[in-house]
Amino acid sequence: MRNSIKLFRVLGIEVGLDYSWFLIFGLLTWTLASQLFPRVDWRWSPAFTWTLAVVTSLLFFISVLAHEFGHSAVALLSGVPVRRITLFFFGGIAEIAREPRRAFDEFLIAAAGPLVSLILAVGFGTLWLFGFLLGVRSLTALGGWLGGINLSLALFNLIPGFPLDGGRMLRALVWGLTGSFHRATHIAARLGQGIAYIFIFVGILRAFQGNWTEGIWIAFIGWFLMNAATQSVQQLALRDLLRGFTARDVMTTDCVSVPPQLTLDVLVDQMVMPTGRRCFPVIEDDHLVGLVTLHRIKGARRDKWRETHVRDIMIPRDEMITARPDEPLEAIFERMTSDGVNQLPVVDEDGHMIGLVARDNVISFLRTRAELAA
Repeated sequence: MRNSIKLFRVLGIEVGLDYSWFLIFGLLTWTLASQLFPRVDWRWSPAFTWTLAVVTSLLFFISVLAHEFGHSAVALLSGVPVRRITLFFFGGIAEIAREPRRAFDEFLIAAAGPLVSLILAVGFGTLWLFGFLLGVRSLTALGGWLGGINLSLALFNLIPGFPLDGGRMLRALVWGLTGSFHRATHIAARLGQGIAYIFIFVGILRAFQGNWTEGIWIAFIGWFLMNAATQSVQQLALRDLLRGFTARDVMTTDCVSVPPQLTLDVLVDQMVMPTGRRCFPVIEDDHLVGLVTLHRIKGARRDKWRETHVRDIMIPRDEMITARPDEPLEAIFERMTSDGVNQLPVVDEDGHMIGLVARDNVISFLRTRAELAA
């Protein structure tokens, strides 16, 4: 999720808020303050009720964050990089850079989130018990609601439909039994679509029974699950089209390179504008030393272009993501998508750049393959 606010970084994982989070935070706080907590003790002042609602909402989203960190911590221990965690309207998502290589790792990563939620449910349940024994209603309200919602979160995520955690655990089991990641993903995604249809049907049914709010929420969750499961099926088809091909099959070899000492005004006037190219390898002494993109050029001050050199804004070689000529195209496209890059230089064993794989090249290749397969 690109449109998010960066909060902090833990264990190399960026944590952020999608803008939709503010909407769900406001709705949740309003519901707690106006409907739930006044039933606990009508004598509470509005200020106290709203304060308790805000604290409870914050603790809920901290719980969601802990759930995602459960996934992320196990992923890191399994050698799977985690790019970021984002809180959004439907909760949270941990963006893992690639799929696990083993079914066992997949199962552990998927199971870690619900396990954290169950532990939190026990913890908040204990807080509710203390509040009950001590006669502190604010603790029973906070602990009871958070304990129940964390238990619900764990159970909901254990539903065996992809992309829920239960669906990923099912995929891992099928993967382990059959040895086929492709078949396991197909089964889990199709089951996820079926479960999504059930949610949508139940939501519509509840709405016609007069429970409009509940019905709309259930149907909306079903719609979200349907989209996610459908994307999984589409990604599976994409993998099929890319399988068996390498960077060498789609890379562009007529790359126009630039020297690092070139100024940006010359680069734009003589190379970007006449050719329409958006990416240029930076070559020095016949070796790739960096990459300058249109995005980097736009980030530089226009009135300083005459004084700014390519080396000042380029992506340095040690920060670049590159590909090998024999690297599978499936893995390359996965890295381009997960890392949010549009071009990957193809470099040989001696560090010489021999081509460039651009997202447009891959999309054009996919379109041609799909048309020929039809």
